Amino acid sequence: MNPRQNQPMPRGDETETVRIMSERLRRLRKANGLSLRQLADATGTSASFLSQLERGLSGASTSTLIRIANCFGTSISELFSSPESGQDPVLRRQLRPSLPVMNGQRKMLLSRRPLTHFETYIAEFDIGGSSGDDAYTHGDSQEMILVLRGQVELDLGGESHVLDEGDSVEYATSVPHRVINIGDGPAEVLFMISPPTSTGTYLSEFRNKPRPIA
Repeated sequence: MNPRQNQPMPRGDETETVRIMSERLRRLRKANGLSLRQLADATGTSASFLSQLERGLSGASTSTLIRIANCFGTSISELFSSPESGQDPVLRRQLRPSLPVMNGQRKMLLSRRPLTHFETYIAEFDIGGSSGDDAYTHGDSQEMILVLRGQVELDLGGESHVLDEGDSVEYATSVPHRVINIGDGPAEVLFMISPPTSTGTYLSEFRNKPRPIA
């Protein structure tokens, strides 16, 4: 085991912070269906080290926590943050975290971070807008898209499918895919992926919109 993985155990007020992180790591690992060995192989650590970390018996270096967080599509800060007391469980439309507009697409994150069992996005496409110039893959999970508005074309594994409002398709994320708005008006598509495939680096690109002034 790399000795840098282990860090001195915290004292005093830091104990509660470590407990929150340890419980969150264990919950994320189980939600993603990973064994200690699988997570160790993905992060360059060991199963025994991760076991101690999940039980709050060992600390970890920042670089190790970054690798672990990226496996779950989250960040170090979210690993250590506790649920806010009285937090509104409803994500208001005007507060959806979103990416900058690219290729005529506005993509917004609906799932709360850190991601656990699934991740959900809504994408709004301008006329002729698309998910990118080329088909792409991400991990080996299951993905479903549902057309909420308009008409789109799904390029999936070299085949094209025209989808109208209310139509849906499910496929493996390892199959190259691309969505294009082929209608005469804006289109809106819901994306659902399970288990999550996004990394913390990708999710950090989504910016929270400022809360409107009452």
